[in-house]
Amino acid sequence: MLDIRRIRSNPQELIDALQKRNSTVDLTEFLQKEEQRRQLLNETESLKARRNEESKRIAQIKREGGDAQPIMDEMRAVGDQINAIDAQVKEIEEYINQFLLRLPNYPNATVPIGKDDTENVEQRRWGTPRQFEWEPKAHWDIGTDLKILDWDAAGKISGARFTVYRGLGARLERSVINFFMDTHAENGYTEVLPPYMVNRETMTGTGQLPKFEEDAYKVFTGKQGESAADQQDTFLIPTAEVPVTNLYRDMILDGKDLPIRHCAYSACFRAEAGSAGRDTRGLIRQHQFNKVEMVKVTKPEQSYDELESMTAEAEKVLQLLGLPYRVVCLSTGDMGFSAAKTYDIEVWMPSYNRYVEISSCSNCEDFQARRAGIRYREDAKGKPQFCHTLNGSGVAVGRTVAAVLENYQNSDGSVTVPEVLRKYMGVDVIK
Repeated sequence: MLDIRRIRSNPQELIDALQKRNSTVDLTEFLQKEEQRRQLLNETESLKARRNEESKRIAQIKREGGDAQPIMDEMRAVGDQINAIDAQVKEIEEYINQFLLRLPNYPNATVPIGKDDTENVEQRRWGTPRQFEWEPKAHWDIGTDLKILDWDAAGKISGARFTVYRGLGARLERSVINFFMDTHAENGYTEVLPPYMVNRETMTGTGQLPKFEEDAYKVFTGKQGESAADQQDTFLIPTAEVPVTNLYRDMILDGKDLPIRHCAYSACFRAEAGSAGRDTRGLIRQHQFNKVEMVKVTKPEQSYDELESMTAEAEKVLQLLGLPYRVVCLSTGDMGFSAAKTYDIEVWMPSYNRYVEISSCSNCEDFQARRAGIRYREDAKGKPQFCHTLNGSGVAVGRTVAAVLENYQNSDGSVTVPEVLRKYMGVDVIK
């Protein structure tokens, strides 16, 4: 959520920021409502101050045996006036809150301005894509031939965009998860195993709601026979970023404890409502997939150094796996709703003959912290300040499995297991 004072003091800044994101906003009604709210608050504060003073006067008159009824009648009318103004303020604040919840974050000044992903800016590359002496197969064909990925079974029991892993395929997925978690724990991240279902407040805190509700899987919970109004809507998480960041919702942290660094494995669930026809085969775009997530809660002055280190830590696991990749800085037109700056890491996929996203590392600055009420104090007497929050894939597990199968395939159809995974796999080759 954006700082309402920042919008009020410089509305053109927000208009310009959204134009960079290829969006527009009309702030006329919002600013009118905000000014009206402030006037009403001033009015009701004056009325309440008057009522307090008159209450003292009423008490004094009663002690002296006088008739306070005319003043009491007047104050009753003042009370009705205060209640009416409070109701009006509540209605205006609901409008303001819903308006703010749908506004994306300001892009950081260092983010390249562009209309879409074609204007992302490459930062660096690592590794050299392998040159095959034969026509390499796509991971969905490799998985089928080795009988480790079963698309037909998944289609039967669940539908499109699901996968059943079998045998060494299941072990490879589990090995990648354990390798990622072990590596990030060694880098100073504290492990978290979060719930996979969260409430509406949690999804709102990190920016998934209300704007992206169509992409979420909603689960209604409640007792049998309860009305819809009595049931609580719960959501399957799209990423572990959601529950882990919200661990600190409505908290004031000790500045000495920052930055906080967590890593978390979770299954992730996404309806992919806006991706019809994209990546329909294989593991790249699934309704359910596994991911290891990195989350940081920092002071504002720490957050951009922590973004660089988070990106480097996501790169490290790909380097240890020997998978070629590149890092790009997303343009304003490609950046996510909550992000102020994002680096994407893209792994080389022979079947695509290009780099494919495998991790996004974002600094959300104070955007999520304002929505979720995550603050800190420098000392016991210090004024609470909003934290900065960061998140990054550390990295997507299914896409890593796909990249391993394609980059480590052999001419006989087998797949060599990367050296760092062999202690988890117990085999050197999948065949």
